[in-house]
Amino acid sequence: MSVKASMIVDKDFGLAEVDKRIYGSFIEHLGRAVYGGIYDPGHATADENGFRGDVLEAIRKLNVPMIRYPGGNFVSGYNWEDGVGPKSERKRKLELAWWTTEPNEIGTNEFADWAKLAGAEVMMAVNLGTRGIDAARNLVEYCNHPGGSYWSDLRIAHGYKEPHKFRTWCLGNEMDGPWQIGAKTAVEYGRLANETAKVMRWVDPDLELVACGSSSRGMPTFAEWEATVLDLCYENVDLLSLHTYYNNHEEDTPNFLARSLDLDQFIGSVASICDYIQAKQKSRKRLYLSLDEWNVWKTQGESRAEKRWQVGPPEFEDVYTMEDALVVGCCLITLLKHADRVKVACLAQLVNVIAPITTENGGAMWLQTTYYPYLHASLYGRGTVLHPMLKSPKYDSKDFTDVPYLEAVAVHNEEAGEVTVFAVNRHLSESLELHADLRSFGSIEVLEHIVLAHEDLKACNTKEHPHRVEPRQQAVTGTATGGGRLEISLAKASWNVIRVRVG
Repeated sequence: MSVKASMIVDKDFGLAEVDKRIYGSFIEHLGRAVYGGIYDPGHATADENGFRGDVLEAIRKLNVPMIRYPGGNFVSGYNWEDGVGPKSERKRKLELAWWTTEPNEIGTNEFADWAKLAGAEVMMAVNLGTRGIDAARNLVEYCNHPGGSYWSDLRIAHGYKEPHKFRTWCLGNEMDGPWQIGAKTAVEYGRLANETAKVMRWVDPDLELVACGSSSRGMPTFAEWEATVLDLCYENVDLLSLHTYYNNHEEDTPNFLARSLDLDQFIGSVASICDYIQAKQKSRKRLYLSLDEWNVWKTQGESRAEKRWQVGPPEFEDVYTMEDALVVGCCLITLLKHADRVKVACLAQLVNVIAPITTENGGAMWLQTTYYPYLHASLYGRGTVLHPMLKSPKYDSKDFTDVPYLEAVAVHNEEAGEVTVFAVNRHLSESLELHADLRSFGSIEVLEHIVLAHEDLKACNTKEHPHRVEPRQQAVTGTATGGGRLEISLAKASWNVIRVRVG
């Protein structure tokens, strides 16, 4: 048995060019993301700086373009000066966001070094919780000014003659959250963000600045927060942040697989608020979106009291299943469908903490199920997103109506002469026969069909079984290369990547 769905894409109906930064990620000083994750001096693969080589290799394969640092909640209590200069002189501090001890062995310069090795730009964040304008402008001067001033010369004295030239900066983090150190009202934050942005740009006019939206769509402050904040800082910022996480605590898989519809609505709502303020202020400037925290997160709210004041204790080390990978895949497709508005997105996080990569301190590393849709989208989702015309059978779930079994999008990489179709079959018991019409491209040739699927949706990769859930190549049958039409079978509950040479 199977169900049928169709997809039409036309090369002349492009939505937007993909900003590669939507495949970004996030490293916060949280859990074992830094200490034991990217930095493990005693590991067999560690380089002279203590960076794990096996982790770097896995990240390079992802081709991650940008990594947000150093937080997250961490940044709202962070004094950046504590993490620069000779390591022997750095202070150990109590870190209040996650109740740990921060040894400050890794700071701004070390992370810049690591990011270069990983092939990624740094998305820097400034502390608008306990600090503000002065610390932010000094950090910009330290990082980006060539020399001849106190802070830039201090960077040079620390061994970094060339400026880091960080371009994209977050103006704080989740400032409406009562859990945040130095949480603020919308008016307090909007005024501070505006003045901080203004002064940071006086130091470096080329900065791209991200204002904080609500901590999540479920916050009582949502929408009003965005409108108030933007009314106060619209002309001095470039992007507005969105944060969202999903889980299957109710063990309702059909409802869980529909969560990307919530993401779709969330993005649309925030874009509308931005447009409202643009209209209200009669501005010619269009604001874009930064989904700089998103993922499946299962262990939110667990107690940390027993781990208090440790250095790099295990935190939020979720084990991801096949169904989690499907949700991540659906969310990646949703991001592509909003490529005209979402210009930055960060899968939170990259190593150990709700991450696609897991390590053992001093030991093994393995890839979680969610690594693979992230990998495929980053490698093959470059180019122009095409407006997809989809027809699919639908179902209703607890929180959603008219959920299509087919979630799909196509990206045209004109330079490579390829179209890549990303598709998820949400049906839990039936394969889906997809008819894809690409006739505007003329003749087509299928290069490969990558499938991620497993009979057990709760299957996961572990240290003992690191290859239990991995992608495989599927033979393509029924392809009509002359007419630009593609008939292809999508396995039940599967993530699919169909790469096609066109023209």
